[in-house]
Amino acid sequence: VIFGGLLASYIMFRISHDAFAEQAAHTNTWIGAFNTVVLLTSSLMAVQAHKAADRGDGPGAARFLYLTAAGGLTFAVVKALEWTSEIRHGFTITSSTFWSFYYTAAGLHAAHVLAGVVIMLIVAASAKRYEEMQRVELIGLYWHFVDIVWIFLFPLLYIAK
Repeated sequence: VIFGGLLASYIMFRISHDAFAEQAAHTNTWIGAFNTVVLLTSSLMAVQAHKAADRGDGPGAARFLYLTAAGGLTFAVVKALEWTSEIRHGFTITSSTFWSFYYTAAGLHAAHVLAGVVIMLIVAASAKRYEEMQRVELIGLYWHFVDIVWIFLFPLLYIAK
């Protein structure tokens, strides 16, 4: 619901403010695309973890969850480096309405990524011990939600210039 409202507000502002296109031109599409590949690959690892859990392979599920978490951490590190560069170039949350939306939407998404990584590591530790194996599917569903949100954010923030 939060992301839906935020994205709907962004789209309405984007349609009615031509300055958004000028501001969006300063985002790095290649970094956004790289992070998209990272998240989609991590989702594939979450699917593999679920398959392993269904087979009763707790340690295998844990390995795939660790790979999924590594993808989430990679995403977060790349996002932090990207933001550092943008801020250095003067694009801060107070620079314009576009940058306010950008940092709010991407920041809220990054917070969900980091929360998912923490939960994923907890689930992986229990799966490794063959405990609570159904949680592997649940964290996978959450991770796919994180991916879906990014699939909307990437074109809106990086491609639509």
